[in-house]
Amino acid sequence: MAKVFIYPATSLILSDLVARWGHKPLGAALAIRERIQTAGVESPPLQITPEEPKKGLRYAAVEIPSGVRGRMSLYGPMIDEAEAGIIVNEADFSFGCMGCARTDELIKFLLHKRGMPLLELKYPKNEDEGILFVKAIREFLKSLPGGSA
Repeated sequence: MAKVFIYPATSLILSDLVARWGHKPLGAALAIRERIQTAGVESPPLQITPEEPKKGLRYAAVEIPSGVRGRMSLYGPMIDEAEAGIIVNEADFSFGCMGCARTDELIKFLLHKRGMPLLELKYPKNEDEGILFVKAIREFLKSLPGGSA
């Protein structure tokens, strides 16, 4: 079972596909769930500890907007943990929105920099492209260690 970072990280569809083929999806839902359920979080509704912004500094300099650092405090550790990644470019907002173009650029840069197996796809525009889209994801996930058909 490989740990697969999904992009957009908010895509429940990608998360489901990765899990369906025997891998662990790394996405926003799990990271946010962990923060919401962790005892001792003292700043609702932000659900962060004083340490969270410091984590973001590892991935983005202090001059970078705070929103990017905040997002990177979630996504950066997942990228470090990932053994593979799936990037869907030009996705419809309903497929999963990341909320920030600068964070998007930084995440893609870090994923490519890691040198791990990556699948980059364009969001499908019709049913035929959708079938090929799911097939490409399935083949990629099957090629990873521990994948199932």
